[in-house]
Amino acid sequence: MSNFTHSDIGFMQTALVLARKGLGLTAPNPMVGAVIVANGEIVGRGFHPRAGEPHAEIFALREAGDQALNAELYVTLEPCNHHGKTPPCTEAIIRSGIRRVVIGTSDPNPLVEGQGATRLKNAGIKVEVGLLAQECCQLNEAWNKFITTGLPFVTLKTAASLDGRIATPTGHSQWITNDKSRHYVHQLRAAHDAILVGIGTLLKDNPRLTARRPGEPDHSPYRIVVDSLLRTPLQSKVFGSDGKQRMLLATRQQSEKKLAPYRKLVKEILILPTNNLGQIDLLELMKNLAARKITSVLIEGGSEINGSALDNKIIDKICFFYAPILVGGRGSLGMISGQGADTIDQAMPVKNITIRHFDDDLCLEGYLDHC
Repeated sequence: MSNFTHSDIGFMQTALVLARKGLGLTAPNPMVGAVIVANGEIVGRGFHPRAGEPHAEIFALREAGDQALNAELYVTLEPCNHHGKTPPCTEAIIRSGIRRVVIGTSDPNPLVEGQGATRLKNAGIKVEVGLLAQECCQLNEAWNKFITTGLPFVTLKTAASLDGRIATPTGHSQWITNDKSRHYVHQLRAAHDAILVGIGTLLKDNPRLTARRPGEPDHSPYRIVVDSLLRTPLQSKVFGSDGKQRMLLATRQQSEKKLAPYRKLVKEILILPTNNLGQIDLLELMKNLAARKITSVLIEGGSEINGSALDNKIIDKICFFYAPILVGGRGSLGMISGQGADTIDQAMPVKNITIRHFDDDLCLEGYLDHC
């Protein structure tokens, strides 16, 4: 970082802001932002809006035009050097006459890592990598996992009282958290490719699982219901009006007579294996979702699906909301059930914890350490 100036940092921060405009829209591609600077002034800006459209560098070069000659390019992710749905960005950068390229982080794809930077260097362009690397890497944490492991990035979200209860002994749970917390949840939904619930939550709450953000562009993540026995009511809100485009149903049921009514309502039914408890194998479900280019999943289930996700070690990140209340009660429901750890030393560590406030609610976010 010592080689970078305060101006460099400011320009990369602008590129990060641009990149976030693609939040929830670019999968299976990463979010990328770019700015072109000539004589200390930004002359070109760009971000990747969605898969199949030009990359951030191309939009920035178009805006800069002839001013790109001998200018500097700041880009959050290493420019591509391969043909996909669009030509390599390195070719356009070289043709433009850019003299210096500052890259936030290298491309983590093992098949292409470093090739973009090398191509630019070989063309005589000064290339520097690692400016605001942590921020640029975290921007695409879901894509980074998907491109390196072939599995979606999974966030577990739940809301509880301070004593860890998600429902009273009578089963009442709405609403534990306040309006500001729930607004943030809709931002979380919009940032993920898919939202997943178990049949218990669906029967209890009848959720729509949509991302509702007033004043923001509409974005509809995939909606996934895990229902091993096909108990989902056909009138459930989750099917919505776009079920044939955005709705997936995961089940173990193979009877075509039982499956037939659902085929009219959903995009696809995934028939999956189960564990010894008759529960859907969530790791197999994640593999199926990845094959459909779903790179990130937000689990908003109840205690059972949360426990199954933890036991299957598919969770990468937690987002736990705590309301300033105490529920108590021997029969009240905890946040996570499942098999769990036999001893404390077997408990799963959580690292890089951050805490934010939504009025009196607390939101704890952290990453699971599977190592």
